[in-house]
Amino acid sequence: MATTDITEQLVTFAGAAPDADARAVMALSVLDWAACGIAGAAEGSFDGFVAAAHVAGDCTQFAGGQGAPAAAALINGTLSHALDYDDTHFAHIGHPSVAVVSAALAAGQAAGATLDSIIDAALIGAEASVAVGIWLGRGHYQVGYHQTATAGAFGATIAAGRLRGLSDVQMRHALGLCSTMASGLKSQFGTMGKPLNAGLAARCGVEAAEWAAAGMTSADDGLAGPLGFGPTHHGAGDPVTLGTDWRMTRVSHKFHACCHGLHATLEALADTDLTPDSTVEITTHPRWMTVCNIETPRTGLECKFSYAQVAAMAAHGLDTGDIAQFSDATAARADLAQFRTRVRVDTDESLTEMQARVFVDGQAAFHDLDAPIPLADRQVKIMKKAHALVGTRADDLWQAVQGNDLAGFVGVIAA
Repeated sequence: MATTDITEQLVTFAGAAPDADARAVMALSVLDWAACGIAGAAEGSFDGFVAAAHVAGDCTQFAGGQGAPAAAALINGTLSHALDYDDTHFAHIGHPSVAVVSAALAAGQAAGATLDSIIDAALIGAEASVAVGIWLGRGHYQVGYHQTATAGAFGATIAAGRLRGLSDVQMRHALGLCSTMASGLKSQFGTMGKPLNAGLAARCGVEAAEWAAAGMTSADDGLAGPLGFGPTHHGAGDPVTLGTDWRMTRVSHKFHACCHGLHATLEALADTDLTPDSTVEITTHPRWMTVCNIETPRTGLECKFSYAQVAAMAAHGLDTGDIAQFSDATAARADLAQFRTRVRVDTDESLTEMQARVFVDGQAAFHDLDAPIPLADRQVKIMKKAHALVGTRADDLWQAVQGNDLAGFVGVIAA
C-alpha cells in the first residue's frame, strides 16, 4: 500500500526476496557497471584521486589493489561513473548502479558474502534508491540536487546494511546516519565532481551501515521526520510503493557515451537524413535544459552534456557510442562549432523525460526510450557495449555473474 512512511517501508524492504525478472536485469546492470568501471579506471584522469583516496584494506578496486570498504566504495563509485556511461532510471532521473553496486561489492566482500548475495542486495538497494528518489520528488532534483548522490546514498545504505545483516533497529539508525551525510549537486555536471557524487554516495552507504552495526545511533527518522532529509532538501514526500512494482525492470542502459538526456534525441536523429549541412530543431522535456544543454562545450566532459554538440557529432559521422569521441579535441573542432549554430533546442512539457522530437531540414522523427526492450535483446546490447569497453574480459565478467563466482568477478575488475 502506498504510504509516506518511507523509512518504515525501507526497513521492511531491506529483507525482501528479489523479484526474478528484476534480478535478471540487475545482473546485466552489474556487468554494465563493471565494464564502465574498468574503462573509467583505464582512462587515467582519476589516477591522482585514486591515490589520494586509497586506504589499505581487502576490498577490490577498479584501479588495482585493495582498499578498506568505505574507500573502495568511494573509488569504485567514482570510477564507474567517470565516463557517464552507466545505467539510468528516469523515474527519478538517477544512476542507480554506480552508488549501490559499489557499496554492495565492498560491504559484501567485507562480510564474506557470495556474488549472488551481493547482486540480490544490489537489486534491493537499487529499488530503494529509485523509491527514495520518487518520494523526494521532482522539486528536489530541479532545485539542484543530484539524485544519483542523494537518493543513491540511501539505496547504498540499504544494500550495505542487508549484507552486514543489520537488525531493523540498526537499519533505521543506518538510514538516519545516511540522512545527515547524503549530498550531491547538479552544479558539478560536466566536471569530475559529478562522478565523485556517485562515489560519495557509495561510501556514505558503507559507512552508515558499518557505524550502525558498531552501535552508532541516530534520529528516529532522519529521512522523513521533523527537520529530516526530505523536509530540508525540497522533498515532496510523494507516496511510493516498494516490492510490488519492481522498477529495475525498466532501467535504461546507455548505448551512447553521454548524458542519458541526450539519448532519445540521438536515436531520433538516426532516423533522419542528417548531414553536415543540416539545420536541426530538437524538442525535449524542459527538465533537461538545466542538465544537458551546454551551448558551447569547452571540454570532452562538457560535450557529454550538450544537445548541439551531439547533434553536430552525429551529423559529421562521429560514433557517439565511442567514448574516445568525447574529447577536448572534439569540443574544439571548428566544423562542429559551426554546426552547433544551426541547432535549436525547444521544450514541450507534454513530452516525457525519455522522449524527444526532432526536425532535420523539415524531416520529422520521434523516439521514446521507454519502449520495452526484451531481456534477450538487452543482454545482446549490453554485451556488445561491454566488449567495446573491455574486450574479451566482458565474457569473463558475465560468466562470473552467471556462475556466482566472486573470485573470478573481482579478479577481472582488479586486472
